[in-house]
Amino acid sequence: MLRHPLQFSNVCCEIDRREIMAGAALGALMTMLGGVRPLRAQTLSGVPPEVDRLAIRVLVDSYQFAVAPSRKAGDVDIAHFGWGLEPKTPPGKTLISEFGLALHARSTRGDQTRNVLIDFGYTPEALINNALLVGMDPATLDALVLSHGHYDHFGGMAGFLKQHGGALKPGLPLFIGGEEAFCARQWTGPPVKGDFGVIDRGALGAAKIAVTAPEGPSIVADHAFTTGQIGQTSFEKLLSPSTMKIGVANGFGCYAEKLPEDERTLAVTPDKFRHEIATAYNVKGRGLVVLTSCSHRGVINAVKQAQAASGISKVHAVIGGLHLAPYKEDYIRETVAALKQADVDYIIPLHCSGEAFYEIAKSEMPTKVLRAYTGTQLTFG
Repeated sequence: MLRHPLQFSNVCCEIDRREIMAGAALGALMTMLGGVRPLRAQTLSGVPPEVDRLAIRVLVDSYQFAVAPSRKAGDVDIAHFGWGLEPKTPPGKTLISEFGLALHARSTRGDQTRNVLIDFGYTPEALINNALLVGMDPATLDALVLSHGHYDHFGGMAGFLKQHGGALKPGLPLFIGGEEAFCARQWTGPPVKGDFGVIDRGALGAAKIAVTAPEGPSIVADHAFTTGQIGQTSFEKLLSPSTMKIGVANGFGCYAEKLPEDERTLAVTPDKFRHEIATAYNVKGRGLVVLTSCSHRGVINAVKQAQAASGISKVHAVIGGLHLAPYKEDYIRETVAALKQADVDYIIPLHCSGEAFYEIAKSEMPTKVLRAYTGTQLTFG
């Protein structure tokens, strides 16, 4: 049941896992920052570890609904956050929502617990505020993951590290999908064009973060795995709403020699998101829970990559941005049909998924599409 070929829209697409593993071995890029010894990623080989239980907390997303009642949907516990009230003090802080994404994953296997922070939202104010309110202790983090180099996913990172750097575990690993993540970017899509930021390498060094950029699938904190770079093998079409500036200026930017060969000599190039990665867990008795983050390379491609990397065909849940807001209705319907064909148990659209996707998918799969907001925690297993 867990090792069938991948099937989407009546097309069987078997991906050779040996090719992925070879890419991991040959393409691993290590970055030394601030004197910190770089962490060598543990390549995923064979079926990934199982976890008994997985709780995903939405730390930052575009929307909050404070009076949504918590409930159970099938075998998923859904706990919404509310107001952030205290028993004996008047209201003060509450959750901050913004167009960005940050997720906290807490997994257990036997007596082991692991905590992973996946993406960092748009601003440090939102991430720091929300992490405090929901009780996420930065000192317990075992790994960080950045899905791709867009500001709405890394904007809160430098401020979060400055605030909590002293509490973090020494040499805390940060997983990225390649040097492209560090390129400075311009937003070229609608509705407003302009500077879209660049990752602060100095902040990573100051916090003694160990950056590792394996191009292939890798184990994260003993419990999870990154998919590695996501291939384009489905019907999905890549949109490029941003450009990358190649090179380093004043310590910021990406090193050309570490980029794909066809990008090294360019000054500016449209984003192809070759460095985008998803994060996944193998939940015992359930299958894969895939955290897509943004799905610029396509949600179906991300799911297929997770299946190919793990050898597990059953997908229990897909959580995150599906990047369908910019697409027309016929394309969205094709995506919904592919998710139905894949027989995903639960779909939790966040961030850039778009209302059109939610409405169409909810009408087509009423029991499988679940709503989550900033502060929501979903527990599997």
